[in-house]
Amino acid sequence: MFRNRKSAHVGLRVLAACFVLYPVVALSETAQDDDDDDVNDAREHYEAREALRLGQVRPLDQIIAVVRKEIAGDIIEIEFERNDGRYVYELEIIDPSGRVIEVEVDAKTAEILEREEDE
Repeated sequence: MFRNRKSAHVGLRVLAACFVLYPVVALSETAQDDDDDDVNDAREHYEAREALRLGQVRPLDQIIAVVRKEIAGDIIEIEFERNDGRYVYELEIIDPSGRVIEVEVDAKTAEILEREEDE
């Protein structure tokens, strides 16, 4: 494979460098994904605060109160989005039986628009 010892030595160094650098490259890609998530979360929070300030949506605690009247369980995720020209909250809830329920709620009226249960 290698023609002389020097080539073998260089080849082993390159191979060792690959083993050392691979985790760094892999982690940097994961960090980039995390950075994108952080940017999206920050944008989402800013947009929600601004919509609340302008009276375009209800406060999140009011939305949660309406949903809790309909669905028992622990909220595990909340997203704020604009769908079909209106702001909506998407909530994921684990009900007492362990099922995950996704609920879409109109952020201005607190009307539950959609309810989907994972099986």
